[in-house]
Amino acid sequence: MTLIEKEQQWKPPMYSSITPVCFTSPLIEKPIGKESMPQTPPFSAMFDSSGYNRNLYQSAEDSCGGLYYHDNNLLSGSLEALIQHLVPNVDYYPDRTYIFTFLLSSRLFMHPYELMAKVCHLCIEHQRLSDPNSDKNQIRKIAPKILQLLTEWTETFPYDFRDERMMRNLKDLAHRIASGEETYRKNVQQMIQCLIRKLAALTQYEEVLAKISSTSTDRLTVLKTKPQSIQRDIITVCSDPYTLAQQLTHIELERLNYIGPEEFVQAFVQKDPLDNDKSCYSERKKTRNLEAYVEWFNRLSYLVATEICMPVKKKHRARMIEYFIDVARECFNIGNFNSLMAIISGMNMSPVSRLKKTWAKVKTAKFDILEHQMDPSSNFYNYRTALRGAAQRSLTAHSSREKIVIPFFSLLIKDIYFLNEGCANRLPNGHVNFEKFWELAKQVSEFMTWKQVECPFERDRKILQYLLTVPVFSEDALYLASYESEGPENHIEKDRWKSLRSSLLGRV
Repeated sequence: MTLIEKEQQWKPPMYSSITPVCFTSPLIEKPIGKESMPQTPPFSAMFDSSGYNRNLYQSAEDSCGGLYYHDNNLLSGSLEALIQHLVPNVDYYPDRTYIFTFLLSSRLFMHPYELMAKVCHLCIEHQRLSDPNSDKNQIRKIAPKILQLLTEWTETFPYDFRDERMMRNLKDLAHRIASGEETYRKNVQQMIQCLIRKLAALTQYEEVLAKISSTSTDRLTVLKTKPQSIQRDIITVCSDPYTLAQQLTHIELERLNYIGPEEFVQAFVQKDPLDNDKSCYSERKKTRNLEAYVEWFNRLSYLVATEICMPVKKKHRARMIEYFIDVARECFNIGNFNSLMAIISGMNMSPVSRLKKTWAKVKTAKFDILEHQMDPSSNFYNYRTALRGAAQRSLTAHSSREKIVIPFFSLLIKDIYFLNEGCANRLPNGHVNFEKFWELAKQVSEFMTWKQVECPFERDRKILQYLLTVPVFSEDALYLASYESEGPENHIEKDRWKSLRSSLLGRV
């Protein structure tokens, strides 16, 4: 995806609001016919371009055991029936699309540990795993299927198992499966070890985030106390905008990778009207990694604004703006739309945009094209078109670089939010509205594909350290630096300048 240089040159208004995304096409058909236990394909194979996986249901009836179908599509069902549909037996194994969709959406109705307890109960009681006299051949037929379901769960939603109750149930059921067969015992051991490694990596990542957060300081405070400690700017650390775009992509992909798919749903958890449990629901709203990623977007925007407002000389500020335009352009070509949007947001912050004398020295044609690509009008039509192009390129990629798709994350969250708000979780008869959750799963599964891409660029620790830890200005400090560079233009700005000089610098 190269940038077309001769786009119409214009500047759209700033991003004051985001229109809810509309889903005009009907939900995709999910045909019948499931005979054997599925493999575990990559997420891109779960939902094909025209619809969901084509091997879902054994029954073509309109209503079957508490589940309601239309044209062989599962539309709704009671929560109990949906849980039953998740649990395998000798003759049945749920399709992976159903497993992912139900595990993702069920947390809107119950805690994952409650679901795990029900699944364990159904497996043990229905398959008589607790009966020492049960048929060994029967256990040999069902054990691989139960193990496969547990593996799907631990691989796709590993963070659920930070809850000790989850891990306890997992180990108990796994032990029952493995008790009679050495092969199963090895598979269980491998599954649990893999899960523990993932959870250890998450803990380590969170410790790094906490360390970065605890050491972050306001740049103005550092300038006042240790003015010699900040003599560098981003260009002295990384003079090549292409290299900086690549290092930004490293940070984006690392942070994306740690976001669990469940965080998109847990962000919108509310009290289920049919649930009589009065306990606090904050326990389910675990979205730390999602929040950390949004915080990174905000930090990058403020870093861009800080680097532009810091230089005393006008020509240096203009050079910094042109540098970031080149960085943003390369982010677009890589497919890193999140960093692109953060950079544009930083350059559109009022303390930067008001620097008219500085902007007069900047060649803005390339910036105008980038703003056109991220123009919010028509529900971000231009951006969505570019995103589809990057996603298509990723599917047919010949190199790891071409696989990169990093969406504008805040818009992705808003799309999911509006989908969640626009449809009820339950129907008037109390059934779970599964039609809604197919669409939700489709959006989240696409994200799952993108977040698993490994960054192909070489890491530069010095640049990464600067991007993640260098102090940035607060909003007030940005305004002060902006007024110091190019004086106030009206009485309102003059009053604010005096106030800021007094509060931040102790000057009148």
